[in-house]
Amino acid sequence: MEIAVVGSEEFVTGFRLAGIRKVYSVTPDKLMETLVRVMDEESVGILAVHTKDLERLPPQLRTKMMASVDPVVIPVGEDEGDMRDKVRKAMGIDLYKSG
Repeated sequence: MEIAVVGSEEFVTGFRLAGIRKVYSVTPDKLMETLVRVMDEESVGILAVHTKDLERLPPQLRTKMMASVDPVVIPVGEDEGDMRDKVRKAMGIDLYKSG
């Protein structure tokens, strides 16, 4: 299972520096197309997307993404809290825990 990140260059840079390999820097006009493609990739278990990008999507696609369990879609933004807690809540496991 891999983590994927889709968004603007500014959004994805930190994830790329953290070692995430499936990083897709997209322009707003390619956002929806890329998200749909990445959601269909069998190797992706977690998909991180900026909250503001989710708000730009058609309501039907946004609802589908937020209800998805494979991959789990995690909205990330300034007021969204800690990503570790989101992953733990969505998947029931702590991916960062060692041992």
